[in-house]
Amino acid sequence: MTSVTYTAVLNARRGTAEPVAKLLHEHWERLGTRRGTRALGAFKQAVLVLRWFIDGARLVQLARDNGISTTTAYRYLHEGLTVLADHAPDLATALERAPAAGYTHLNLDGTVIRTDCVAAPGPNKADLWWSGKHRHHGGNVQVISAPDGWPIWVSPVRPGRETPSRSHRDANSTSGRKTFNKVIRGIHGVAERANALFKVTFKALRRVSLDLGSITRIVRAARALLQMEHGRTT
Repeated sequence: MTSVTYTAVLNARRGTAEPVAKLLHEHWERLGTRRGTRALGAFKQAVLVLRWFIDGARLVQLARDNGISTTTAYRYLHEGLTVLADHAPDLATALERAPAAGYTHLNLDGTVIRTDCVAAPGPNKADLWWSGKHRHHGGNVQVISAPDGWPIWVSPVRPGRETPSRSHRDANSTSGRKTFNKVIRGIHGVAERANALFKVTFKALRRVSLDLGSITRIVRAARALLQMEHGRTT
């Protein structure tokens, strides 16, 4: 069977792919990787990682397009995730940088990353990764953002079960509670921009099919990529 080829353009700046390639090359040097021993160069591997993040490209497709095995594509993706995640700031660093950037306050909001995981028993035999609020399996990630909603730090993933359930409609029916909720929604809306930025930019964050332990690395890597793509220093 004759295959059909076509040209595609990735919705990312070359100024994003090049820093990723540089990080990968520096990683190879630390490992002592010999020249010519890898199936893909640093730039092509960077594009592979970006295609997975931005377009949600399947590993089978990435492997075929690069003339490598699916196993190699999987290994190159996870290597890229690790290198990028290590480049994202930890909590202490993010909090130290915030005052220097002139931030008057910070926002904290959580988001659930949908997963394809199967049921996993937790305390009291409850499904550990099932989010009662969102009605699907997922990993709970907390995001700290700047006053304008720019994400500066993401937490390690926690089971979706830890997401609060929706409250009963009558619980917020008093006048005082309604006013309070309106104010909170205004503040909360800014915090939600950070979560929206992640999921709008990266299709890979809308549904994760990799193992649950990878979610922490994925969101940290996404934070590093956002910083490269937008040229933000904090």
